[in-house]
Amino acid sequence: MNDKELFENNCLPLFWLEDEERFEKPAVQRKDLNTLLSELEEIKNRIDDISAREWHLAKLLNLHNAGISG
Repeated sequence: MNDKELFENNCLPLFWLEDEERFEKPAVQRKDLNTLLSELEEIKNRIDDISAREWHLAKLLNLHNAGISG
């Protein structure tokens, strides 16, 4: 099977494999506990904000579906 046939059959020839050594490995990030806790708190606050918006939109949608628009 030639390269064109492999490509058309959604197969890649072995020589198309990437050499993993050419790619840099991401640096390990180390954070102290206080930083992680503060980031977690920010995430919780964002989730609470999104939940409040979701609740508000659901309430508006229910009013709209009931024929009461404001």
